[in-house]
Amino acid sequence: MSGEKLKVGLIGAHAWADKAHLPAYAAHERVELAAICDTDRARAEAAAAKFGAGRVYTDHREMLADPSIRMIDVCTPTATHLPLSLDAIAAGKHVLSEKPLHTEAAPAFDAAARAKAMGVRTKLGFTFRYSPAIRRLKEWVASGELGEIFHIHGFEQNSQFLDPDFELRQFDVRSPRDKLIPASIVGYGSHLIDLMRWIGGEFGSVVSTMSNYVPERLVRGLEGRQRFKVEDGTVALVEYQGGTQGMLQTSYVAVGNYPGVEIRVYGSKGAAVARLISEFGVAETLKRASADSVEFKPVELGDDVLPPGTTLATPWPELYYRNLIRFFTDEILEDRPEECTFFDGAKSQEIVDAIILAQAERRWVTVGEAR
Repeated sequence: MSGEKLKVGLIGAHAWADKAHLPAYAAHERVELAAICDTDRARAEAAAAKFGAGRVYTDHREMLADPSIRMIDVCTPTATHLPLSLDAIAAGKHVLSEKPLHTEAAPAFDAAARAKAMGVRTKLGFTFRYSPAIRRLKEWVASGELGEIFHIHGFEQNSQFLDPDFELRQFDVRSPRDKLIPASIVGYGSHLIDLMRWIGGEFGSVVSTMSNYVPERLVRGLEGRQRFKVEDGTVALVEYQGGTQGMLQTSYVAVGNYPGVEIRVYGSKGAAVARLISEFGVAETLKRASADSVEFKPVELGDDVLPPGTTLATPWPELYYRNLIRFFTDEILEDRPEECTFFDGAKSQEIVDAIILAQAERRWVTVGEAR
């Protein structure tokens, strides 16, 4: 392994950068945090001082002009992900973007094509792919240890917005008030769908039901409780192209700790359950059963699947992002195969679009027909 370091520039020094992205760079011996860019100079300077960034910018275009920076991290509000990523691609930089890249599939597919044409690598911030439990479960499926996969169930158990006075964020206040507005399936569903697709293969068709349970709530940017038909819960059935059956649920109102992701896989030789739920000081758990010993038994996750310097008591944002950054850095520096790219983000959004269309038209929808 060479001593080469990857110089990184981060755009957006908000809370998520502070909790997840920046600690991951600081912990990685093969990364040099070259610069931080934020429209608020004081915020950028504070982050740079805390995590040892070399330079500070308020205009991302000035940072992109630095030829020594090879990778750009877009950690900004949702509406800015695509334009900032496209600027980075055009500048010939590798790009990590928070999800979603875009709330429509077509622009995300276009961005993936542009990155391929420019010869740069991309990664989308699907945090939970980098859970040690999920990666171990994926290994069992890929190796055939669980046999032929019959069922994959994905649950997002999250009561983050159950309280109507907990402010709804990342919401377009211009949204219509008389129509159901997809929300949990977009914000949380994209993560869940990515995991289910990564583990089980391509989705064929979906059918769904979506509901609003909290009729009035606080919305960032507006005064007092507002009446919007925000989609608080979605349940969808999935027919995989390979024949596996799937079921998924996303929710703003299902009681449970954030992030509250659970994946269940059932095969001909065994089954496994990964719970990415911070409980009792542990970030996640993994259990496994076999066809001839059906009790689910805990599986210990050792140092071989944990990022260096972490334990299962490490807060989940840092635990998972340390893995994500480690994988992306190695992909770039060692020319390893790409994983979790902008194309994967586009595929996830394509499935979200199909689930939304299935609800609107009350029918089974083939994935891709909404594109």
